[in-house]
Amino acid sequence: MQLEFHQLDRRWEALRVRRADRQRQLLASLAANGQQTPIVVVVLDGQPEHYLVIDGYQRIAALQQLGRDKVEAVVWPMTEAEAVVLDRSLHWGRRETALEEAWLLTELERRFGYSVDQLARRFDRSVSWVSRRLALVEQLPESVQQQVRAGEITAHIAMKFLAPVARASPEDCQRMAEVFARHKCPTREAGELYAAWRGGSPSMRRRILEQPQLFLKVQRRREPAPAAAELLRELDTVAAIASRAVRRLADGVEMDGGQCEEARRKIERAIEQLSRLAAKIPRKEQERKEQEHVEPKSTNHDSGTAPPGSAQTRDCAAAGNLPSDGAQGGAVAIAGSAGAGAPRESRTLPAADPGAAAHLQGESRAGP
Repeated sequence: MQLEFHQLDRRWEALRVRRADRQRQLLASLAANGQQTPIVVVVLDGQPEHYLVIDGYQRIAALQQLGRDKVEAVVWPMTEAEAVVLDRSLHWGRRETALEEAWLLTELERRFGYSVDQLARRFDRSVSWVSRRLALVEQLPESVQQQVRAGEITAHIAMKFLAPVARASPEDCQRMAEVFARHKCPTREAGELYAAWRGGSPSMRRRILEQPQLFLKVQRRREPAPAAAELLRELDTVAAIASRAVRRLADGVEMDGGQCEEARRKIERAIEQLSRLAAKIPRKEQERKEQEHVEPKSTNHDSGTAPPGSAQTRDCAAAGNLPSDGAQGGAVAIAGSAGAGAPRESRTLPAADPGAAAHLQGESRAGP
């Protein structure tokens, strides 16, 4: 059936997170193909011509943007509470973030009097899981929850970083949320700022929240250039391949004389390329040693020839100086050379709150 927008009650819309990217995709699909999937509604008690929307809020918003005044709908013959629980049960875990789940559980508890035990049975979850979700709404300040609803902060960032801060200091949580929203911090930057706040003294925490742009500027300067980051990833791959080859050889791979000789040639060629690469990468330690050699006294006795023992050491040994007496030794050399040039990523981010694991997913039946 077709319903006009003024017939729709959208009271459950506040329990959904706005996702601009999903909304753009849905808008384009509706403009090209029209509405293909009806929204879900139930009849309001005592108002036979008015309907409560259970599912389809994004479709309604997109149709309004397109200037439409009607929407295709299907009516479920059940009460509001039954319809809401059934809809979320059908799509549970596929589209909901932890905060959206918490909003729903809180609404069912407050409006319909569901107990924690009843909610756990309804959604086939443990009582502990329901309690942790309900605690999220109690911990996060309402202003932060509104920012999540509006799409200014992702639910993942709110659960992973803002919820732990709220337990320690609701005021700092609100200030950090404003920083995340104002600077549109991606998850990585939000994690770095949170980690610095968590490990800092009270005065350091205050400075981080008062001058977040300075902290973020310093962090961004430390980021490797795209080309450098790609090089590091490639070196990680080389090291992983070499390590895998070493393990394979240690497992007793059988090769005849020709295959052994071919393996040595390949290893020597790889070592040669890695040595050339290492020679082109400047070393901070080498630069420091070179600066130490430049002293005032050297200008008083400079004869144009380098004194004995002052020759600079090379950055990397030439290919001929590396071991090549066996395939295993060559493979080990590759692993060592590549491993030295590919620093591993530092994992300084805090562990996620055990009750706040969020899955960013779109609205069910995202198609038109």
